Amino acid sequence: MFFYYLMPVVFILGILAIAFEDVIRVNKAATAVGMSIILWLIFLLNAEQFFVISPPTHIAEFMAGFPQLAEMSTHELAFAFVEKRLVLGLGDVATTLFFVLGSMAIVDIVDSHGGFGIISQSITTNRQRKLLWILSFITFFMSILLGNLATVIVLIAIARKLIPERATRLLFSCMIIVAANAGGSCSPIGDVTTLLLWTGGNVSAVHQFTHLIIPSLVMLLVPLTIATFMLPKEGVVEPLAANDANSKVSPKLRKRVLWIGLGSLAMVPVLQSLIELPPFMGILLGLVALWVITDRRYAESEDDELQNLRVHRTLTRVDISTVFFFLGILMSVQALIVTGELAILANFLSDTFANENMIAVVLGILSSFLDNVALVSATMGMYPIEAVGAFAADSSFWTLLAFCAVTGGSILIIGSASGVTVMGMEKISFGYYLKRLTPIVLLGYAAGVLVYMLML
Repeated sequence: MFFYYLMPVVFILGILAIAFEDVIRVNKAATAVGMSIILWLIFLLNAEQFFVISPPTHIAEFMAGFPQLAEMSTHELAFAFVEKRLVLGLGDVATTLFFVLGSMAIVDIVDSHGGFGIISQSITTNRQRKLLWILSFITFFMSILLGNLATVIVLIAIARKLIPERATRLLFSCMIIVAANAGGSCSPIGDVTTLLLWTGGNVSAVHQFTHLIIPSLVMLLVPLTIATFMLPKEGVVEPLAANDANSKVSPKLRKRVLWIGLGSLAMVPVLQSLIELPPFMGILLGLVALWVITDRRYAESEDDELQNLRVHRTLTRVDISTVFFFLGILMSVQALIVTGELAILANFLSDTFANENMIAVVLGILSSFLDNVALVSATMGMYPIEAVGAFAADSSFWTLLAFCAVTGGSILIIGSASGVTVMGMEKISFGYYLKRLTPIVLLGYAAGVLVYMLML
């Protein structure tokens, strides 16, 4: 029994270590992977005890189909079960990891070819208030296609060109976080959590977009309207700097790479809906298309700068630590699912909150300081999809969870990967965001939830 209670303690300590990464000075990827190994090691070394305390469902029926299993000892059977579930869990997690890896590579290819410079060059206004709205809406819609993490990286780069003064740029950067998370919440590829819900069959792409686009816009408009008045009415910014994209890349190729990159990301849910192509294969298909085009273009070039634009070199620049972080989190949750720990938590939440939608709202608030990937993964493990009822696919619970888990991460700057990324890029203090953005984001969060409830 000791080891049964030790696992959730290890998980909670791991999540806290991830949240306070800057304090303990240990990369969150190392913490997540280490946590997953410890959890599976505890499970492995005490497999027989777990097997007795929380026997796998349908194990009797399974053993009836394989009489030779009845001859195995409990220890051997438990060990074989753990090994099998470890492999199956890793297979499920791998589909998400390859999707993340492929999307990160596509964004890097487009960026390195100056594709996003086309967007920045189209912005000509120098009015601060107008520019805030333009950048916020560009961020919102780009995050639907690119995902919130990739979008904030691109938009912060654009904001630095448009707003060289850092003091003025801080508010813009914070609103970019809010807009990216708002847009990401209504897209199946907008955030890792929505990707998990989509690939897990909890929410379909069309249902998510049609039911969350309005609440997501409300979530953006409320804080954006208030933030507008934080800027001087006649405030202006410096003119847009000249395009600094790689001059060796032709404008025609730059546009082609941009549209193929954006198009391949947008086609992922379409291909999944039409021909049931797994999302990770859809994203890799887009990567292959860019790979073929760039290889053929640069194969005979002896210019090292152009050679660095080829995909096999782009892959060396992808942030692998992010992939390892997701691996650790998702495999940790798999361990808690198999041992039955999450089923206990699910019963507790169901007994505490009479309405399942309140569970989603509370989880969204928790995601402001706890990792939302871990929260959503755990929730999916707690509440298996039902044929009908509160936890059926495309139910209000799963749809609202997609909204709350992503937008709730905007309440605090440490609540989302996009927030932490911008925090590091722009050196935004926790206190600045808490004072300026947290109150208005909470209003937007509440307004978005209310609008969703009224739409039911």
